[in-house]
Amino acid sequence: MQAIADNQVARQPRLWMPDRVVFTPAALEESYGQQILQRFKSLNLPVEELPRNRLTGLRGESDRDTYDIAKRTLAVVTAPPSSFKLSPIPPSADWQFHIAEGCPAHCQYCYLAGSLQGPPVIRVFANLPQILQNLAAYEQPNKATSFEVSCYTDPLGIEHLTGSLAECIRYFGTRENGYLRTVSKFDGVDNLLDLPHNGHTRMRMSVNAAPVSGRFEGGTAPVASRLNALRRLALPQSKGALGYPVGLVIAPIMPIDDWEAHYTRLFDSISEALDFDCDLTFELISHRFTPGSKEVLQTWYPQSKLDMDEATRSVKRNKFGGTKYVYDGDTMKMLRRFFESEIQRRFPQGRILYWT
Repeated sequence: MQAIADNQVARQPRLWMPDRVVFTPAALEESYGQQILQRFKSLNLPVEELPRNRLTGLRGESDRDTYDIAKRTLAVVTAPPSSFKLSPIPPSADWQFHIAEGCPAHCQYCYLAGSLQGPPVIRVFANLPQILQNLAAYEQPNKATSFEVSCYTDPLGIEHLTGSLAECIRYFGTRENGYLRTVSKFDGVDNLLDLPHNGHTRMRMSVNAAPVSGRFEGGTAPVASRLNALRRLALPQSKGALGYPVGLVIAPIMPIDDWEAHYTRLFDSISEALDFDCDLTFELISHRFTPGSKEVLQTWYPQSKLDMDEATRSVKRNKFGGTKYVYDGDTMKMLRRFFESEIQRRFPQGRILYWT
């Protein structure tokens, strides 16, 4: 494993760079906004200061053009007042909070398609100190309280541009009962390895079988690189230091042709990368979609081969009347049985947090 790991460490991480960077006046008034501005200047990225707190120039002649423009744009803005009222997000965490919205990856099953409104521009929040200060009110006394920061973005995918994830890790490293959870499909972890996390941040990687990741996860780091990054995070960086608690989010699980063989190979790769004792969790998420997300995704990726045929799915409705298409009961049982068996056999110290 060491030879493989050393070879992968030599590979430069995939770092997304925007073609257009814009700042709103409100973002420039924030001290953290000024820090982000200096990071962009150090990278020699051109910065545009907008005349008002409204994003413009994101629409193209077609939906696909709008998508292309927005995904190449990073906007530094301030989080709206509504974002300071946190929402629970079971089963992932007790609460979700947001340091950014939008993602630089091009996943053809993107869950944000049904969550965020308007063009999928990447918005980074300049009022990060206030966002973090607000979290203390949601911590439960004498009880661990978890906070998910990856619901609306991939924080690691833009960390080299913002530094915001590192700030979150430092903050949670000082908390008594607060715990951070983040997940990524990128591998640029160098600047996070030596942070004083104190075991209060669980770093997770989202992984999938080769046919799924290779066909549907554009713009991301290869799965092997993600696993190598997770290995480095889990290993102590110096004598007396702690490795991060880590996790794997296997998602979206799909019963593709020869799915059992492909996912077995994925587990082989995970076993090779994490061939030592570590604090390890698994989250297992089968593929699903809503009518709204399907409509958006088909405008973003009109040539996609992603299976979103409602006729082959079961309908699942939530308490608010929303509709979601999932695999039928027999398929779900078959998949769940395989994944739980493989994990229990290979990683007896690992914990399966949930299947959905």
